[in-house]
Amino acid sequence: QVQLVESGGGFVQPGGSLRLSCAAPIITFSIYDITWFRQAPGKERELVARITGGHITNYADSVKDRFTISRDNAKKTAYLQMNSLKLEDTAVYYCYFKDKWGQGTQVTVSS
Repeated sequence: QVQLVESGGGFVQPGGSLRLSCAAPIITFSIYDITWFRQAPGKERELVARITGGHITNYADSVKDRFTISRDNAKKTAYLQMNSLKLEDTAVYYCYFKDKWGQGTQVTVSS
């Protein structure tokens, strides 16, 4: 059973940056897709970004050109680099890997 460990959330002002990490220490890490979702208060969970085992990426329109998803297969970790953060990016961010959810990490964008 894989256990996902997320980190990197926090408080940031609009226009700032944060990098989230999701570690999934299993031998077959490299072949699976990894997806970041987020859920804002009172809203449904939504897909933010996905990276396949072949490093193909796709993004929600709301974060394109601001967020970058990547993975380091040697470290068995995925990342979500978030730049030019906006108030509406405030949410709990979850990674999803091999049918498992991370514990979530809070991102708060506020002035």
